[in-house]
Amino acid sequence: MKAADQKRLLREMIFFRRFEERCFEAYMEHKIGGFLHLYSGQEAVATGVLETVRRGEDYVITGYRDHVHAIKSGAPAREVMAELYGKETGSSRGRGGSMHIFDPTVHFMGGYALVGQPFPLAAGLALACKYRGTDHIAVCFLGDGANNQGTFHETMNMAALWHLPVLFVCENNQYAIGTRIDRSTAVTDQYKRVCSYNMASSQHDGQDLDAVLAAAGKAVEHVRSGKGPYFIEFLTYRQRGHSMSDKTAAYRSKEEEAEWAKRDPIKLYGAKLIKAGVLTDADLKAIEHDVLNEIENDVVKFAEDSPAPKVEDLNKYVLDDRPDPRWIGPLQNS
Repeated sequence: MKAADQKRLLREMIFFRRFEERCFEAYMEHKIGGFLHLYSGQEAVATGVLETVRRGEDYVITGYRDHVHAIKSGAPAREVMAELYGKETGSSRGRGGSMHIFDPTVHFMGGYALVGQPFPLAAGLALACKYRGTDHIAVCFLGDGANNQGTFHETMNMAALWHLPVLFVCENNQYAIGTRIDRSTAVTDQYKRVCSYNMASSQHDGQDLDAVLAAAGKAVEHVRSGKGPYFIEFLTYRQRGHSMSDKTAAYRSKEEEAEWAKRDPIKLYGAKLIKAGVLTDADLKAIEHDVLNEIENDVVKFAEDSPAPKVEDLNKYVLDDRPDPRWIGPLQNS
């Protein structure tokens, strides 16, 4: 990989981290409301996987920890932040909030609040790609906790049976809200769970960006070449609690958090590039300064300066699918 691309990827991860930290601050300032699930600590997974797909052609879908996936897919960061602020300029016009970032113009088909909801939707997107005869694929991000949902098994079975071009990316951050994986799941190695569906799978280090890039590249090629679905698991760790209602993560030991902190993906990749002579400590500080300036003076400013939705536009983007009034009477009387 070229040095310019390595620097760009490092900057992206730093941007994602600072974006999420700024979301935390805005939430504490009561500028962001509702639910908020931050991605800090897992940046190498979304960055590495989505670097290997075709932006704007392949479809991407995920759960509610979705800000970084949307931005890396091509959704403007300022529109994502505006959505979190509930503004009309947001990616969902301020109607969705944190858990419902959506931008079909770049084929980011949404974050979803219901646990397990993206699985069958990803299969549907992949089926559409197959029907159209393209070599596009669907990429579905999922957490380890969601894999105990019934939709997981139903979707894995049908994806394999129909030979769908879909890549399932499991971000195993060890916890489902506050429950550690070995307390809820009999088979803790998630990639092994799809063996019964005759699906190719593998497990990798989710804190090492180069490892993610290499593994994701092979998985994407497998799916795109018509070999069927692939399930890839990355071992990672969220540095914050499950959501803003879980600020202390008291169910985790400080020793465990300290061990994972040593494997912070941004620190690991930055140290690797400095050691390789790709950049210096001064370069790294310059990147940090540039990122903070962009987030504060462009992304956050755009969100804060944007107008709120108008009350009279409450139903503007709502599809009216009520039945014909002539049908209601007979149904009520039956």
